[in-house]
Amino acid sequence: MGKPTFAAGFFLFYFMLPLKTMAANFTSMYVFGDSLSDPGNVSNVTGGLVPQSPPYFNGRFSNGPNWIDYLGQNLGLNPVPVTTLPFLSPSQGINFAFGGATTKNTNTIPIPGLPGLEQEINTFKGLVPIADANGLYVVYAGANDYLGGGETNPANPVSNLSQAITSLFNIGARNFLVPNLPELGNLPLGLSLGSAASNGLNLLTAGHNIGLSNALDGLNKSLSGINIIPVDVNSLVKDAINGKLGFTNVTDSCLTNFDIQNPPDFDFNICDNPDKYLFWDNLHPTTAANRLVADVALKAIEDNHKSVPEPSQDWGIFAVAALGAGSMLKRKLQNSRYKKIA
Repeated sequence: MGKPTFAAGFFLFYFMLPLKTMAANFTSMYVFGDSLSDPGNVSNVTGGLVPQSPPYFNGRFSNGPNWIDYLGQNLGLNPVPVTTLPFLSPSQGINFAFGGATTKNTNTIPIPGLPGLEQEINTFKGLVPIADANGLYVVYAGANDYLGGGETNPANPVSNLSQAITSLFNIGARNFLVPNLPELGNLPLGLSLGSAASNGLNLLTAGHNIGLSNALDGLNKSLSGINIIPVDVNSLVKDAINGKLGFTNVTDSCLTNFDIQNPPDFDFNICDNPDKYLFWDNLHPTTAANRLVADVALKAIEDNHKSVPEPSQDWGIFAVAALGAGSMLKRKLQNSRYKKIA
């Protein structure tokens, strides 16, 4: 697959400063999250059935490497999937992310035993009682709470994420990479539900991201020695949707006519130019988009420094409005056959 061609504006905006590897700073990388970061854990558990390959790539929920794969390459670190232990050595870290994981203890893929974020971290604590203080800990979850978990109050996923970070901090972790969410109503799934549901999902996203930002500020103040690196995925995806990053299709899935939850399915269709699509399926970005997420994450690492926090935004307004939209969203998502896709 050829490398994607991007608009010149992207390079001016995101790459005015040269990026350098940070491998010397981090000795390992540990990853916790959902399908956006899954290196093949669900695939290994299901014998390769979910996600099916082809059309998915080597257990990733995309058509190529995901953002963690690209970020690991940039950092010179290769965390192994937890489902490959003890066959692969975890000398550079472990990836615990499972497709379908919510921020608590549930998973939206209808396969018994798949973990949520809470179980992922408990598994880590069982394997690594004392965390590597020089490691990088990626915590990225939340979308499944709203899209498949029926959550309508952003305070709950935000609290779960805060507790997850605190739990890791308490056993020695210090460096955290924490992305926010893209506007869920602008995913192909969100758009397919109609404007009211799409707007409701975007309202939930706004509440989540403001709450997360405030929570991370609070952790920076209360946990001495913590180093939290936020990653603004939301702005990146907005730029892509607004035509700034060279994608020519930012609303449709490249992969169509495919039921991820009923494999095997060989009746699928793939677009002719995946690198020009923002979305691979109705929820997940293409590998071209994943590469950009990794680039933004690396730049966030490069730019990381202690600074005076900005004034907290008014989360309460978003939370109340999101709760008001909750019952309508639940009905829409329950009627969608995609509601449990990771």
